[in-house]
Amino acid sequence: MKIVVLDGYTLNPGDLSWEGLEALGDLSVYEHSLDDQAVERAQGAEIVMTNKVTLSREVIDQLPDLKYIGVQATGFNVVDIEAARERNIPVTNIPTYGTASVSQMVFAHVLNLTQRVAHHAHTVTEGRWSECRDFCYWDFPLRELDGLTLGIVGFGRIGQRTGQIGHAFGMKLLAHDAYVDPADFSNVEFVDVGEIFRRSDVISLHCPLTPETENLVDAERLKLMKESAILINTSRGPLVDNQALADALNAGQIAGAGLDVVSVEPPPPDNPLFTAKNCFVTPHIAWATRSARSRLLNTLVDNVKAYLAEKPENVVN
Repeated sequence: MKIVVLDGYTLNPGDLSWEGLEALGDLSVYEHSLDDQAVERAQGAEIVMTNKVTLSREVIDQLPDLKYIGVQATGFNVVDIEAARERNIPVTNIPTYGTASVSQMVFAHVLNLTQRVAHHAHTVTEGRWSECRDFCYWDFPLRELDGLTLGIVGFGRIGQRTGQIGHAFGMKLLAHDAYVDPADFSNVEFVDVGEIFRRSDVISLHCPLTPETENLVDAERLKLMKESAILINTSRGPLVDNQALADALNAGQIAGAGLDVVSVEPPPPDNPLFTAKNCFVTPHIAWATRSARSRLLNTLVDNVKAYLAEKPENVVN
């Protein structure tokens, strides 16, 4: 049985092992593939793995031996799941591997914005502390999280873990999620999205990307936010209108933003957020701790084993 991994490098740049998949079939791993290389490289494969390479209807139709698609991520919008369903091809994802790592990154951004850790550390290396007449200095207002309100849009596994961390810091919790029973969370107030934007000091996004959530954060919602509020997005880049957010930051309409994702990735160099005031962008690395990637790879193998046992798991179509 032929197994092809179309783009394995970001999952495993060399610090993990492909042995689990190698034990299940004749494995070929490509570190990177372009979309137009997918048909050639996956030809003859029964099992194909993709992270960001697009498996469109056109591609799937040209792979007559294809019987299973494994997405090396939680989001599966790179696969035409309807086309796969019509061929009775199960498409699986990895739903839970990054909960701890992504919620950790949320607070890396929150703490950077509220205490400007990176900025002040850099000024020390420039010699400012050595030359300071006082025993300390700070260039921005420093904010304590205790007592602030954390608003979470999307209260699934990662949203819930983010809420737990916020609660440990003493933050009050607001959340919005149509698929969660509020009765299960006694310390969380469930409100509509507008209330989240009006009342929160910190807003963290944890939504899937759907037609309903695309540009969830637009100019109108940004106008609802407090001038002292900050926005965090470690979920999906297109949830945020990048230009609207840049405009709000540059106008001082909100206090700051911490983003691990943007609307187009890799982004063009003229993305307006790169020069926006009080905006910090990291290159989609919230998921990328070794622990999270190891869990992802183990689940990837387990998904294939379940498929081979005719009991597929984590099927999204």
